[in-house]
Amino acid sequence: MLPITSVFAALIALLFLALSFHVIAYRRAKLISLGDHGDKALETRVRAQANCAEYAPLGLILLALVEMAGAPAVATIVLGMALLAGRLLHAVGFWGERPVMAFRVYGMLLTTGMIFVAAIGLLLHRLF
Repeated sequence: MLPITSVFAALIALLFLALSFHVIAYRRAKLISLGDHGDKALETRVRAQANCAEYAPLGLILLALVEMAGAPAVATIVLGMALLAGRLLHAVGFWGERPVMAFRVYGMLLTTGMIFVAAIGLLLHRLF
């Protein structure tokens, strides 16, 4: 079992569900079943959800590999916190009436930074 990754995977899954319900509620309120019908608010909600679906799995896979490789718990936790914080910031940047670009930027920096550090760490661990 991967106790550290499990916690972060569960938290990110809950975030993804929140983003999904945010889309579903809006679709139901506006009676939009498929596509976005040119509705910018729906497009924004869909992209927030999709971005999480695009980046979270890779981050969680790398986190699991780092934990399986025997990295110190503190390193694994820091990587997990960076991924979770990045995903939360990015989601908050999309939430509400007016997206906040700074939250989206910092969220992506944390997310891509975590992916980069975990990938390089795994390569260095295996190659040296």
